[in-house]
Amino acid sequence: MAVIQKYGKNYSPDLVCHKENSPPDKSGVPGGHKKWPEHNTNWPRPVARVWTVVLLLGTCLLYCARVAMPICSVSMAEQFHWTKRESGMVLGSFFWGYCFTQVLGGYVSDRVGGEKVLLLSAAAWGSMTAFTPILAQFCSQPIFSMTLARFLMGLLQGVHYPSLASLCSQKVVESERGFLMSTVGSGSYLGTLVIGGAGSLMLDLYGWESVFYVSGLLSVLWAYFMWKYLLKGEGPIITLESLGSGGHQAKLTKRHWLRLLKQPAVCAVIVTHLCTASTFFTLLSWLPTFFRDTFPEAKGWVFNVIPWLVAIPSSLLSGCLSDHLISQGFDTASVRKLMQFFSMGVSSVFTLLLCGNTTFPWAVAFVSAMMGLTTFSHSGVSVNVQDLAPSCAGALFGVMNTCGAFSGVLLVYFSGYLIEASGSWASVFALITTVNVLGLCTFLAFAEARRVDIDCTKVRHHNIHI
Repeated sequence: MAVIQKYGKNYSPDLVCHKENSPPDKSGVPGGHKKWPEHNTNWPRPVARVWTVVLLLGTCLLYCARVAMPICSVSMAEQFHWTKRESGMVLGSFFWGYCFTQVLGGYVSDRVGGEKVLLLSAAAWGSMTAFTPILAQFCSQPIFSMTLARFLMGLLQGVHYPSLASLCSQKVVESERGFLMSTVGSGSYLGTLVIGGAGSLMLDLYGWESVFYVSGLLSVLWAYFMWKYLLKGEGPIITLESLGSGGHQAKLTKRHWLRLLKQPAVCAVIVTHLCTASTFFTLLSWLPTFFRDTFPEAKGWVFNVIPWLVAIPSSLLSGCLSDHLISQGFDTASVRKLMQFFSMGVSSVFTLLLCGNTTFPWAVAFVSAMMGLTTFSHSGVSVNVQDLAPSCAGALFGVMNTCGAFSGVLLVYFSGYLIEASGSWASVFALITTVNVLGLCTFLAFAEARRVDIDCTKVRHHNIHI
């Protein structure tokens, strides 16, 4: 299956390789569709659909395991006599581990294949989740064992999204990447809903240990079935030799990375993802508190469930819409910008509406619309990195996610300071809007969809693997 690259304003002659005796363009029109010469490494559409469902389920289980601790933290704190500060230390330790393996996970995925990294990491963090109650019960100092366990969970789960980006760039054609990434991305919202509902029920009926056992064992089973039926029992072995023989990826030296990071389009996706991630983390962290403070009589399940129910179909819609527009011949860069405009521009309108006096139903409606539109970034900046640098998409996405995670924690802390200093939630929503507008303007000004990770006048390889 050949990858079709539509030229136009994104066309750059020095980045195009031509094979000898390559077939002429069927359209016969200059600037029409051209084929990247490459081996048949892309998944056929039926295979891609199966992988989409499997990866969606994997991302759902990833969030079930991730959110298990926040759901059980109150019960665990009562049993082990933790203070609020100690509970915060346990919950926050996940973030520090999560930041450290983003780039490494993408780097390894670019060389050995994202499916191998996903399989090994899922087996590891699934086992860690299942063993969490045992570590808590049999350790003399549960606060230390749980802090260490959450830190290791962050390390193991940090490779997930960079591996997805690498796998998608290597196996999925450009016109179908938006659907896969948006569908798989919706697994995070689905997992949050599942563990929020089923996890709370298990917590009440069987105790907090059951939440960890069930989510952990299901994750290990998912890894097993992926290995057995999709990888056909192939050993997911990662050797030093395989890390050093990653095809074209291995040729990306420090000089190439420096050249890559100097590209305005690459800087644009990093800055935009930083803004998107930081505002999303801030909303995720503070929206429940906003509803409790502003509408103390409101039922928690309403504002904790409805926005995520809206986010799932919205994420799927964005993927279908972006792929449809690209398949109809619209410029890829323009489609990515349009998706990001909905994600950061239109959603900011609903964020600003929260600054004024509003009723509870309208506040839920505004937040639901805002969270739904935010998911359009799965078909915007999140997939744009695969357009720009498919040969190192995993590592580059790791850089983006690391920056986004660190900036997210800083913005969450700063938002708390603003709430205490001003006593008004309007200042927080205005800050979120400002950050969104900054990221959107950067993306609209500098984003492109042409490859910037290769220069065929200097690289002697005839094959480009996308």
